[in-house]
Amino acid sequence: MFELGSSLREARLRRDLDFPAAEQATKIRAKYLRALEEESFDSLPAETYVKGFLRAYADYLGLDGQLYVDEYNSRYTPADEVLERRVRTRQPRAPKERTRRTRRLETNVVMVALVGIGVLTTLVFMAWKFGGGEGDASLPLQRSPVARPAGGLVIRAATGNSWLVVRRGSETGKLLYQGTLEKGQTLRFPSGRVWLNIGSPELVAMRLNGRPVVVGGARPRSLIVTADDIYPAGPDS
Repeated sequence: MFELGSSLREARLRRDLDFPAAEQATKIRAKYLRALEEESFDSLPAETYVKGFLRAYADYLGLDGQLYVDEYNSRYTPADEVLERRVRTRQPRAPKERTRRTRRLETNVVMVALVGIGVLTTLVFMAWKFGGGEGDASLPLQRSPVARPAGGLVIRAATGNSWLVVRRGSETGKLLYQGTLEKGQTLRFPSGRVWLNIGSPELVAMRLNGRPVVVGGARPRSLIVTADDIYPAGPDS
């Protein structure tokens, strides 16, 4: 057991963050973030909001959001409700197992088809090489196209977890991604203008059209990414 509010406050202070910065990054009102740190859960609209805000805020601070939700459930949720939730969580395992078996079967079918195509290609090549006349030898060889580096934006959590928000065009554009990018996880976005908010830039590596881009800094940053460049986002971006 651990103190939910004090651990959130300590994590925020370690990052030298104030409530306005956390509100901008998480899109959760500052008074609700303060209520989480004070464990004044009755100040939040409903229990569903408490758990959602608690998970999002903990993830943003580089903590394990699910661990905080589980701790909240163990202390504030009735035991009967927790048991019922666990039973509902365990029930879908059988369909998932059937889904995995179906996927394995589909994979095997694809592998057999690929082997068959390979064998047929080999037979055709052997027949052309050893059974054709001189006229066949003059046929041009087909060359496989050279693979080119994929364009677009690549974001990777290189050395730790980081909160990340990605929107198309600007801060008010269509939401493309929001959540915690875990260490080692990589996201790819096609070429085009996007708006980014990165909670821990020092933990993130980025590449634009195959070219590494250094973000840097230990505080949350908002950036604009175009087809050719990355630059800080202004107040009207």
